[in-house]
Amino acid sequence: MSLYPRRYRPPAAADAPVPPVPPSGREDRGSVVEAVLYRDGLRVSAPDSLAETYRRLHEYPDGMAWIGLHRPTEAELLSLAAEFDLHELAVEDALEAHQRPKLERYGDTLFVVLRAARYLDAQEEVDFGELHVFVGKDFLITVRHGAAPDLSAVRRRMEGTPELLALGPEAVLYAILDTVVDGYAPVVAGVQIDIDEIETEVFGNDPAVSRRIYELAREMVEFQRATRPLVGMLHGLMAGFAKYGTHEELQRYLRDVADHVTHISERVDGFRQALADILTVNATLVTQQQNAEMRALAEAGFEQNEEIKKISSWAAILFAPTLVGTVYGMNFDHMPELHWVGGYPFAVALMAVVCVSLYVVFKRRDWL
Repeated sequence: MSLYPRRYRPPAAADAPVPPVPPSGREDRGSVVEAVLYRDGLRVSAPDSLAETYRRLHEYPDGMAWIGLHRPTEAELLSLAAEFDLHELAVEDALEAHQRPKLERYGDTLFVVLRAARYLDAQEEVDFGELHVFVGKDFLITVRHGAAPDLSAVRRRMEGTPELLALGPEAVLYAILDTVVDGYAPVVAGVQIDIDEIETEVFGNDPAVSRRIYELAREMVEFQRATRPLVGMLHGLMAGFAKYGTHEELQRYLRDVADHVTHISERVDGFRQALADILTVNATLVTQQQNAEMRALAEAGFEQNEEIKKISSWAAILFAPTLVGTVYGMNFDHMPELHWVGGYPFAVALMAVVCVSLYVVFKRRDWL
């Protein structure tokens, strides 16, 4: 998907980065990544400070200022608010960050919050960034919190299509929306690979898979929070086409972006359901494995008890003649049995009777 039509596609050489306007010597630009003034879709100035940007914009009543900031200070946002009449609630949201995606209108200014995402292959996780966009009649201000999205690429592509850039700040907003939504595609692909790997690990009895499922499920909750509100936001923008006189080309592009957002949102919903199902299957497999281990332990314990019974039975049987022999082996003078003619046969018979009796008892009890 691309917001840029083929008939606006510049030649290959135009895809190269646009050379920056030579700076005026100011090195400390604060959080301002780049501030550029455009007129009829062409770059006319790149001031080094916000104050210089305001002054230059006043010199070009029909121009447009595109100001990009990264984690700005309160003073910088208050300066922008005073110059472009930004609503205090929108400025407060841009300062605090950690906002859910939303679209709000404050008079002639449109305030948009977007959650960009990128997939980190090395860590196998999803990194989220936050972007706040102020759109007015002759200005567009982006406030970025995080590494994503890469707005410099958006700027280069828009400067390479001056006919589209000439449509004004609304065209830039749609280009940013297009870039953010396009950035979701690699995330979806990476998550799909992760889920496929997790399914293999689940049935491979990998003990670490439960933690991986949990962490990916949390990322999908965050991903869903980033994508689901976009569906309503884009439909809200489309509902205002007639009221705000949106250019026909931009209407087509925004509908295309809305279709892709709907598709992405459905995929994310599917991922959450798949992870829930995998977690249930994994819990069932873990329970079955634990039951099998407990059964094996029980069987081993039963076999051990049987062996102990046999050993104990034979020990008791062998102990009986030992006891008799020990008694008659003491050789006391006053043991009448020692002087009997039948004393020895009596002792042997006694041993035999006791052993046989014990053997019969243990045999009946299945100890032998």
